[in-house]
Amino acid sequence: MSRGVRRAAAIALTGLEGTPVMVEAAVSHQLPGMTIIGLPDTALAESKQRVRTASAQVGLPISDRFVTVNLAPASLPKQGSGFDLAIALAVLSASKHVPTAKLAETAHIGELGLDGSLRRPVALLSAVIAARELGFSRVMVPFEAGAEARLVPGIEVVTADTLLDAIAWHKGEAPAPDIGRDASRPARPPTLQPLETADMSEVLGQEEAVEAMVVAAAGRHHVSLTGPPGSGKTLLATRLAGILPDLSPPESLVASSIASLSGVSLDTLVTRPPFESPHHTASSAAIIGTGDSRGIRPGSISRASYGVLFMDEAPEFGRVILDDLREPLESGTVTISRARIHASLPAKLQLVLAANPCPCGNAGSPETALSCTCTPNTRMRYLGRLSGPLIDRIDLRLNVRRVSSLSSPLSGRAPTSNDIRGRVIAARARAQRRLRGTPWTLNGEVPGEWLRGESMRLPSAATTTIDRALALGALTVRGYDRILRVAWSISDLAGESRPGRSEVAQALALRGGST
Repeated sequence: MSRGVRRAAAIALTGLEGTPVMVEAAVSHQLPGMTIIGLPDTALAESKQRVRTASAQVGLPISDRFVTVNLAPASLPKQGSGFDLAIALAVLSASKHVPTAKLAETAHIGELGLDGSLRRPVALLSAVIAARELGFSRVMVPFEAGAEARLVPGIEVVTADTLLDAIAWHKGEAPAPDIGRDASRPARPPTLQPLETADMSEVLGQEEAVEAMVVAAAGRHHVSLTGPPGSGKTLLATRLAGILPDLSPPESLVASSIASLSGVSLDTLVTRPPFESPHHTASSAAIIGTGDSRGIRPGSISRASYGVLFMDEAPEFGRVILDDLREPLESGTVTISRARIHASLPAKLQLVLAANPCPCGNAGSPETALSCTCTPNTRMRYLGRLSGPLIDRIDLRLNVRRVSSLSSPLSGRAPTSNDIRGRVIAARARAQRRLRGTPWTLNGEVPGEWLRGESMRLPSAATTTIDRALALGALTVRGYDRILRVAWSISDLAGESRPGRSEVAQALALRGGST
């Protein structure tokens, strides 16, 4: 370490990817003052006022000489107030108030109040996860965010309620990690995940559609629902998340990190698949995500990772927004590129599109009282807003009709979401055993080249129908591969070792190719 230069570690986030930042502070023989260099944004540049005032408030004034603070690497743009704690400790260390032993090996994450108190910054959980991935064994966070930080396994969490508490810990004066909490400040109320009250048993008279949603859940396949108003499209979509299994530990950490990046404070990890349902007037930034000097803000497509993105009245969404979905659906990631920001966020979701058959909603209705009033051109333009390349990425295309009878099913009570979830879990377990040793865990993730490879290729007797459709140009190669994926999900639900002709035919019918 250079003489007179003190360093404290912090974390810079670009999306969910973290970069270690070394906050360097040095005192020089100039008029009193402070400057922060290293591409700080406005909130970070204002940290010098917060640090100077807070230090004076706790009785540890900064050196009366000029203090230069450098955020290394200097070429990386840095945003937010989460660097305050590291800057304050580096500056106070340069002013001979804080020992240097643990400053560089501890990631400091926290915003500083003018009275010296520490506050939770945005995306704290994401920063703690990034610190662990970067090799830090210890983080220091505000006391109010201690429970949230401890959700991340494999890293020691030190909490401090004020700047004085943080200094005391570095001096070795604190006997325990949880020190100095100001009882006059109430603890942050816990934020709990909403309870799931919607159940699939409430869907009446749509047994075939319910079974199709089970197939979608088993392999994480995308679905489109077309039907008149009142046919149950929204009912089916809103209950899809309820039949999905709980998130695995890695998925839970990613979903929780995305929620933290969106500004949500967490007391428990996200364990249930998220459900996002943006309004059709939402902007592209709200759905795809955006970024600026304040950082990356995930859109609905990332917040729905490992869960469901439901777009009701899909043709009413902007054409650009719908086309922007195509690449994320294929790759499982969404890339946000701006002038000085480039980040990739997860987008492993199930897309559910719902649409009326025409603007009035009555096209194809068997009831004369509800005859369609739209011209043929109007119907074509309406559904034509969903482009062919987007529709080609949809695995299951269901036509849903209004229920004509509310009589009880012959087989007894309708299956509940818990009943169905058990089937989905069993089917996914079969797929995971088959895919052991590969990068994939679900049928919806498996590339077509692998399914058509020598070890997984189905016999020609099973694929005759889709082979002929491909030869006639009625099916694209992408559509062919997606039918194979759905067929494998159907066979997993049935407990079969591999799909046969029946499963492939059912997958083709679910894609809307029964004719």
